[in-house]
Amino acid sequence: MIPENSTDTQYPRLIVGLGNPGREYRFNRHNIGFMVVDQLAADWGASFSTVRFQASFTDVRRQGAKIMLAKPQTYMNQSGRAVRSLVNFYKLPLANLLVIYDDVDLPFGILRLKPSGGAAGQKGMKSIIKELGSRDFPRLRVGIGRPPGRMSVSGYVLQDFDAQEREEVEIIVREAADAAVRWLDEGIEGAMNTVNQHE
Repeated sequence: MIPENSTDTQYPRLIVGLGNPGREYRFNRHNIGFMVVDQLAADWGASFSTVRFQASFTDVRRQGAKIMLAKPQTYMNQSGRAVRSLVNFYKLPLANLLVIYDDVDLPFGILRLKPSGGAAGQKGMKSIIKELGSRDFPRLRVGIGRPPGRMSVSGYVLQDFDAQEREEVEIIVREAADAAVRWLDEGIEGAMNTVNQHE
């Protein structure tokens, strides 16, 4: 059994972005996790040309370490199946997993990096926690704000970002990708000190 808090660099790192597969969901608020890992892939000259363990998958060598990027293709509420399969196959310590996802409880554009925690109603995270049997893995929450008026949360997250938000989303995705790189380079504690201080 690999300890959850292991930082042994012999193991790869896995960064998972959450979203729904399909072009119709591409610009949904719920898909900002996909957008962030797409940005990382673009930064590193990688492409998601492989499907592995029910996830769009690519990997790169960065500073001598293997970094894997994945976008589960199971739809949001079954994301844990793909994540569990990848974690088990590569025998990853949970400390080497980072999950990036949208959070309605954070104001639009706010990022929060944490080493563990609950799902707080996010169905993708609920699935991952259930499948892994643990909530002790790093996650990067990307704030999308609360739905306006009486709109349901489920309706809101499946809406596209509006025209005004689109320009800001590009900046937010860039900042979230940079936060993930900080996690790679500085570890969870070091990255949290920088990422979490911004309001």
